[in-house]
Amino acid sequence: MHSGELVRVDLGSGKISRIPISDEVLRDYLGGRGLNMRLLFPFLSRPGDPFDPKSPIVMSPGLMCGIPSLGSRMNFSARSPESAYLGDSNIGGELGAELKASGIDSLIIVGQSSTPVYLWVHDREVEIHDAARLWSKDTLQTQKEIRKELQLDHVKIGCIGEAGENKVRFAGIRTGLKNSAGRTGMGAVMGAKRLKAVAVRGTQDISLRDPTGYLSCYQETYSNLLQRRWVKALGRWGTPILMKNSNDLGFLRVRNNQSTTFGKQGEALDAEHLDHYSTGMVSCASCPAHCRHRYQILEGPYAGTTGEGPEYASIGSMGSTLGNGNLGSAIYASELCNRYGLDTISTGSYIAWAMELYQRKIIDDTTVGYPLRWGDQKAIIKLIHQIAHREGFGNILADGVFASEIFGTDGSKFLLQIKNLPIEMTDERAPKSFALGMATATRGACHMRSRPSLDVIGLPETLLKDLYGGEVSASYLDYHGKGRMVWWHERLNALCDALGVCRFLSVFSSPHAPQPEQFSELLYRAFGERFSPEDLWDIGERICTLERMVLIGNGLDRDDDTLPSRYFDEPIQEGPAQGEVIDRTQFNEMLEEYYYLHGWDSLGVPQESTLKRLGLAEITSVNYDP
Repeated sequence: MHSGELVRVDLGSGKISRIPISDEVLRDYLGGRGLNMRLLFPFLSRPGDPFDPKSPIVMSPGLMCGIPSLGSRMNFSARSPESAYLGDSNIGGELGAELKASGIDSLIIVGQSSTPVYLWVHDREVEIHDAARLWSKDTLQTQKEIRKELQLDHVKIGCIGEAGENKVRFAGIRTGLKNSAGRTGMGAVMGAKRLKAVAVRGTQDISLRDPTGYLSCYQETYSNLLQRRWVKALGRWGTPILMKNSNDLGFLRVRNNQSTTFGKQGEALDAEHLDHYSTGMVSCASCPAHCRHRYQILEGPYAGTTGEGPEYASIGSMGSTLGNGNLGSAIYASELCNRYGLDTISTGSYIAWAMELYQRKIIDDTTVGYPLRWGDQKAIIKLIHQIAHREGFGNILADGVFASEIFGTDGSKFLLQIKNLPIEMTDERAPKSFALGMATATRGACHMRSRPSLDVIGLPETLLKDLYGGEVSASYLDYHGKGRMVWWHERLNALCDALGVCRFLSVFSSPHAPQPEQFSELLYRAFGERFSPEDLWDIGERICTLERMVLIGNGLDRDDDTLPSRYFDEPIQEGPAQGEVIDRTQFNEMLEEYYYLHGWDSLGVPQESTLKRLGLAEITSVNYDP
């Protein structure tokens, strides 16, 4: 394993410094999300202000970015403006590979510039450039202007739009035409620092210990993946293929979870209808699955809209969540969020909350300024504009969960959130493992921290036992063994984020996809470092436990590992999941199993023996002060 390099940028003083990252830290955390958590722990493990100039934001590519691999993903991490707790967002595209090729393993940014700036990163050099003329431009315009200024077509850029500039609490960071570090408000942190963008160009070689052996091992893994039905489906339809499954099984979020199936209306949002707009499929750097559409809308009110995507999460958030069955408008609303730099999931959640408040007459035309009825495409689009610019009623929603107190107890209970982060495009009352995963996710309501999608495809229990190492029910409606499933996937996903591997190419919806046994061999061939599968599982566990310690330091405990009251108190009223609800007693039994497997006590606090085993007992301070 090569020694890594951290570059620290103080936007207030303009000072740029380089700090080596030890082999020990790289071995224990690898890169990406793991390295970010190790660097940020001293800042995140106590309450703080996400907009404090001293509060850092860290961006780190996964360890395997920049070489032929299973994706090319990186993480942006900071204190979340949306939740006030752990902020972390994973992004694909080519930015991570470019940063790795620049010779930098991690970039940590502190301070606040007095004027808008962007960072120009090229082959271990970092410069601060004026960005005054870029301020108020959208994320696509910003990327075009920076490339024009630098006179380089191949620069990869992570940037914010107007939403980040205006410190909308759920603003994200964009790169390319579609890729977003969306959740938890990392774009708002950049906006508070007046950091418009990070532009990267890397041309340095990334040496492999055994290039021939690595490529042979990689090609074998690659070929195996391409035989899997899940990867074939991704290459044909992209993640929107999940829309039909969610609708048919009754765990699609409809009208702020008042329903869980969109019925015939939902069929208009199914993946095959994207063929009408799609011009081809593209992928992130070094990824064998071309899972996202490149599209254009040629006719109707949204004619002229072009872009990439949208993902299942965006179609659900701009479609069924809002009672909107028009695919063209869902695509347009998603692209509008992308241009402004808004997280589509949170944006849809807060608009859905407002629509239910309007439905229940808690707010009215006087409050909003116009009707806010389910499925009203014009109202949805108008409100997106207002949120991004903090205008009118949008200025209230731009504060996310922190706006809920305005509407009192009756209003706030309809904002469905976990640890101050709103729930997403599914309803978890039917698939019990999904429910536990949402309740325990370290960044708040999140399907990407652990979601055991294998739970809903009907695998035999013998296969599940062999995979998970214990008894697991084959029924997604059952609670038995689901704590084990969540624990298993949580560690695997943390490992994937540290490696830069796309979780869709690991054990997501295919039990035969790569996992630590395959990663172990790839790492040895690439870097000459021996990690046993057990070592890699421990790295995933270490990251999860460190994040748990962040939450504990901020005063969260077992009571916060829960679900919105609607999940416990309101059985699903209709559709294929009719009658399903979360039983509190059985939910707590799942939670106990999950804590036990992690080595945490009954309150969800990591035991001292667990901290020592993972090398975390002394990690209340770091070797250098970022």
